[in-house]
Amino acid sequence: MGQKSRAEVRQGVHGRIRKKVRGTAERPRLAVFRSVNHIYAQIIDDVSGKTLATASTTEKGLGVKSGGNVAAAQTIGKAIAERAKSAGIESVVFDRGGYVYHGRVKALIDASREAGLNKNETAQNEAQAAE
Repeated sequence: MGQKSRAEVRQGVHGRIRKKVRGTAERPRLAVFRSVNHIYAQIIDDVSGKTLATASTTEKGLGVKSGGNVAAAQTIGKAIAERAKSAGIESVVFDRGGYVYHGRVKALIDASREAGLNKNETAQNEAQAAE
């Protein structure tokens, strides 16, 4: 057997996370995907199978020049939180997508919290739940 690539390992971790994390209409799932150059966030209701809000560094309107850094992730976190609040969503379940809760993923989630998502929860509780 050959060794698994980093992407294959992440897919396995993501699969295990998705067995536990489900988004509902009351508390949808905030899914994060990051590539080398961009970061994407979606708010998903898994029961109905619909995407309720989305934000990414590929959007022209957000004014992000480079999507592969922490500043861009913070911008996307604020944007997704604003779009969620305009859709009537106050609380979400965070799905880090198999990525380590660090760097760009952490910046996006922390920025969404600061912008008003999950007001009642602390960062430490979410970090423990993500592991």
